[in-house]
Amino acid sequence: MSLKKVYDKLFKELGPQNWWPGDSEEEIIIGAILTQNTSWNNVEKAIRNLKKENLCDFGELNNVEIQKLAKLVYSTGYYNQKAKRLKRIASYFMKNPIIKFKSKPLADMRQDLLGINGVGNETADSILLYAFHKPMFVIDNYTKRVFYRLGYLSKNISYVKAQDYFTESLPQSQELFNEFHALIVKFAKLNCQRKPNCQKCFMAKWCKYKQSRS
Repeated sequence: MSLKKVYDKLFKELGPQNWWPGDSEEEIIIGAILTQNTSWNNVEKAIRNLKKENLCDFGELNNVEIQKLAKLVYSTGYYNQKAKRLKRIASYFMKNPIIKFKSKPLADMRQDLLGINGVGNETADSILLYAFHKPMFVIDNYTKRVFYRLGYLSKNISYVKAQDYFTESLPQSQELFNEFHALIVKFAKLNCQRKPNCQKCFMAKWCKYKQSRS
């Protein structure tokens, strides 16, 4: 089954996911930092706290005391570390306004984001895909798990090689990459958890992992 057919099957079964929730580019970028190693429910709590303090704005975020910021994002875990990362990314965008940042070539945008301490491949690509609508396929642990079990990826594949596989196998569409990644996350949480729910899985028919256990 081609990756596009996998996408079609996931979309048929799960429907549109309407990612990424956020009222502004700044809020989506903040969410991409906060969602590292935590659930989206925890991020939503932190975003609500930040909004109450008018801190989903890089100018305000750049000036807030870091101790106050850490308390506001406590629900996301690693709150001291994430507060520092939020301050760094706010500082970056104060020096490099979003309107100018968006005019850069995609490779330069990505390289600049990766140069911010605490921003790795997954976070940078999430920002590019969801905040700036660039065709970057995001690879996360859900993607690696699902597509290893389905038989598309090797178990310990690198981020770059996994991303190249998806990018080269799919039409270059930001909308497709957006929806596909969201569907993978939904599917992984419903059926393909660390301990998979193979008996109720609508992908079991094509799954190498399921076949190996039958």
